[in-house]
Amino acid sequence: MSFGFRKLGVLFVAFVLLAGAFSYPGYEVKAQGAAGYYHTSGNRIVDSAGNPALFNGLNWFGFETANYSPHGLWTRSMDDVLNQIKAEGYNLIRLPYCNQMFDTGSAANSIDYAKNPDLIGLKPVQIMDKLIEKAGKRGIRIFLDRHRPDSGGQSALWYTSAYPETRWINDWVMLAQRYADNPTVIGADLHNEPHGTASWGTGNLATDWRLASERAGNAILAVNPNWLIIVEGIETNVQGNSSSYWWGGNLTGVRNHPVTLTVPDRVVYSPHDYGPGVASQPWFSAADFPNNLPKLWDDTWGYISKEQIAPVLAGEFGGRSVDTLTVEGKWQHALVSYIGQNNLYWTYWSLNPNSGDTGGLLLDDWTSWNEPKQAMLDLIMKPVTFIPVGDPGGPGEGPGPGDPQATMLYLAGETGTAVNSIRASLQLKNESGTPIPLNELTIRYWYTRDGSAAQTLEFDYAAIGKEKLLTAIVPLTTPLAGADTYAEIGFSADAGSLAASGSTGDIQFRIHKDNWANYNQGDDYSFQPAITSYAANEHITVYHKGKLIYGIEP
Repeated sequence: MSFGFRKLGVLFVAFVLLAGAFSYPGYEVKAQGAAGYYHTSGNRIVDSAGNPALFNGLNWFGFETANYSPHGLWTRSMDDVLNQIKAEGYNLIRLPYCNQMFDTGSAANSIDYAKNPDLIGLKPVQIMDKLIEKAGKRGIRIFLDRHRPDSGGQSALWYTSAYPETRWINDWVMLAQRYADNPTVIGADLHNEPHGTASWGTGNLATDWRLASERAGNAILAVNPNWLIIVEGIETNVQGNSSSYWWGGNLTGVRNHPVTLTVPDRVVYSPHDYGPGVASQPWFSAADFPNNLPKLWDDTWGYISKEQIAPVLAGEFGGRSVDTLTVEGKWQHALVSYIGQNNLYWTYWSLNPNSGDTGGLLLDDWTSWNEPKQAMLDLIMKPVTFIPVGDPGGPGEGPGPGDPQATMLYLAGETGTAVNSIRASLQLKNESGTPIPLNELTIRYWYTRDGSAAQTLEFDYAAIGKEKLLTAIVPLTTPLAGADTYAEIGFSADAGSLAASGSTGDIQFRIHKDNWANYNQGDDYSFQPAITSYAANEHITVYHKGKLIYGIEP
């Protein structure tokens, strides 16, 4: 989205595009792709085994702005935001960026480093690495969106005089190589909202977005054949018709001029669609509004999915009004209904509240969730499973579908920072389809011991019986951010099994010093004072036979 949706003047740069400017060695790749990645089959996105992908998506912007970092980090930690995204059920992030963030002189700013100490001194691309790493550990996938060439504003074409096509493609190849072994990143949205002189099917090398998409897509797939290639529409100038639509929304040219890549089953088409809060359009004032909208969408981009040409992912849609009385509210509900009825993929615009035209899923305090918007989106939210993937450069696969999976639910007992005991309630939930012997599981709560006094972990209540719980206080040889100690809870041999989809019930524990001196919980890794009713806390880790299966270690 372009803030304010202003129609910027088209900067047309005269240059020569040589047909052989980008050539890459030949290669052979199986259409189904590697484990952990996705490909297309008809109008579906599927995993390497052919199982349909389930995604609930949103946009989190900031890298494309002069901050060169995700917005909101001036208020919260990246971990907190990702935890909330996951808690609300979103497992896919469209992550906008600009090429300027990779320039030598571009530095991230407007970050509260007290809340984000692991980002200190990092370049913008290294902050992107961190976000991808943290998202992957939470089982959240990402596709990258080249939103703008520079941070100043949206460009009509995929190149400008300062950032020519060569730079656009080279940066995509760099990113495709950088994340080639990390299936957290599943695709490339090649350029945000082509418009103005951008054309489709005209054969003009300087303006034909379809041909440019093929050049960039093939360059990416030459170094990383596992990515999805996500192609937005244009505004007008479609060969063979006189249609006009939102920037990036006009995909009428696909039927006669589809994007064809050297690796099959990788193209996903991605329209953007907005309501009158962004700009007036003739269909909003039609006599049969909103009943006219489904045919409009069928004709402009929905046919691609209906005719099994390729998957459709609504990459941006959103608005402030979600009622059923205003024009924008009616439009937004109609589009949500259309997405649901046609089983389309989507990433909502946006997480950020500072999108001027639309607002966000977060309210202006950057913490509270917009419940009316979420209630509307609940109509198309899928039941998803968050399976962690590996670190960048690692093997990539987290627990497989047959491995034990669990979620740690947490409720803060003492919410103050200065306390003479650390108290919390836990429930360990089995997310697997089979029982798990409890004596194969252990739980770790990470904190700072604040002194050298001896400490004790004890239980106020346990639904399974306090006598079936084992405890240990383990100091760390090397202190970590937010932790120099962990308290471990295990289970005795006679504790039985954690039933499939079952829970341990309440486990209420306290940690105290033998001299009852105070702790400062404010810097404790596992302490989450905002969680006052049971919710997931990924700063508490769970292990099966010593292998991490839930949470993120400090």
